[in-house]
Amino acid sequence: MKTILQVLGMLWISTLLSYGQVPGQPLSLGEVVQLARAQSLAAKQAATQKKTNYWQYRSFQANFRPQLALEGTLPGFTRSFIEVLQPDGTVAFQPVSNNNSLLNLSLSQQVSLTGGTVFVQHQLQRFDDFARNNTLYNGIPFAIGLEQPLFRFNPLRWSRKIEPLRYQEGNQEFLETMEQVAVTASERYFELLVAQVNLQIAQKNLSNNDTLYQIARQKLELGKVSQNDLLQLQMGVLTARKDYASAQQAAAVATLKLKMYLSLREEKELVLEVPRELPDFDVDPQRALAEAFANRSEAIAFERRLLEGTREMERARKENGLNASLNATFGLSNRGARPSDVYHRPQDREFVEVRFALPILTWGRNRARTEVARAELELTEQVVEQGRLTFEQEIFTQVTLLQMLQQQVKLTGLADQIAANRYQIAQDRFILSNLSVTDLGIAMQEKDRARRDYILALRDYWQAYYALRLLTLYDFEKNQKITAGDA
Repeated sequence: MKTILQVLGMLWISTLLSYGQVPGQPLSLGEVVQLARAQSLAAKQAATQKKTNYWQYRSFQANFRPQLALEGTLPGFTRSFIEVLQPDGTVAFQPVSNNNSLLNLSLSQQVSLTGGTVFVQHQLQRFDDFARNNTLYNGIPFAIGLEQPLFRFNPLRWSRKIEPLRYQEGNQEFLETMEQVAVTASERYFELLVAQVNLQIAQKNLSNNDTLYQIARQKLELGKVSQNDLLQLQMGVLTARKDYASAQQAAAVATLKLKMYLSLREEKELVLEVPRELPDFDVDPQRALAEAFANRSEAIAFERRLLEGTREMERARKENGLNASLNATFGLSNRGARPSDVYHRPQDREFVEVRFALPILTWGRNRARTEVARAELELTEQVVEQGRLTFEQEIFTQVTLLQMLQQQVKLTGLADQIAANRYQIAQDRFILSNLSVTDLGIAMQEKDRARRDYILALRDYWQAYYALRLLTLYDFEKNQKITAGDA
């Protein structure tokens, strides 16, 4: 009896040691998610893409602001022989040596309402004829002009509608990517946590099986267990050793995957804590759906795609009919031997031009283009409608899943406690020779299975929790929209 009590004491000490082998401060799920959002490559790529989206939109906005440009040719030197037609019809090749320089300063403004461009310009030209030692100046002191398409498709008006949506879509995609980082981080977290829990179970089982085997050897000498029971316990020790080695390998692989995702370079071992408390909140499916359509980039993309389809329909219709353009310039111009002559009593300068193209016989090509654009618009509307229905179904499914998993975690947590208590009782009964080896093994298996089920239920819940944040871009725990500051 004394020997059995000594071995029982060793069992108790080994159990404490198996739980006490935790180097460093354990990382919580929230800490791992914050690390992923701060330093993972996926998060950095999302930030870079957001910056790109911002500057693309700035570039778009700049197109609708006045543009000041200086253009010129300095120098425009030519020395060659050129073909010159003579009065008698013959050709002579005359030497040419000149410099034709030009500077043009213009201020232009696009008009999105009409699709045209208004501009003001100032131009100065100098021509040097080196062969004749002659210099002339020509210039436009002031001119105002208009380039206006008539009866044509206006891309500027449509870009005013579509590009802000594209910019907003890109910003929401950044938030979604950061939430996807949280989802992936939680997957890596629980992959390692499950591996560590399996390692703890394997380590504890190895210690317990070895201790129980030593107890059984003592009990065999006292005739309280059979040789078959002893062999069964010995097999349990061997199996526990194999499980322990396998669990060590799985934990090492999961640790490496999590470190790589978090961009952690240090060799320090990662130890994770089991989440103890679940967020206490209710999710209204209708509220989740409303937030998803208000926040998600996919919902914005629905509107953008419909606008793009309508735009292409109008493009096909307008480009198949009369295409015309008006170019008009009014100002002052002059010439002279000196630059000041250009500005002395300049003459009126007018230029008006209307160009047009009207298809007369196309053999149905224009109508076919219009019908293709109309069919593509109808297809886009159908695809968007299907996308909306799938989107709604995904939200409702995720909300239902999260509510179910909340109950699942509570039930598996209770089962874990009961199974652990039952195994402790079975172990005590075996030591007191009041329980068979088979029943002890069953109690151990139930204890391990209940522990794993609880950890897996936690994993499923937290992944569903972060997936719902991703689908709605809404924090139901804090009851607020997810913003760039949260990411």
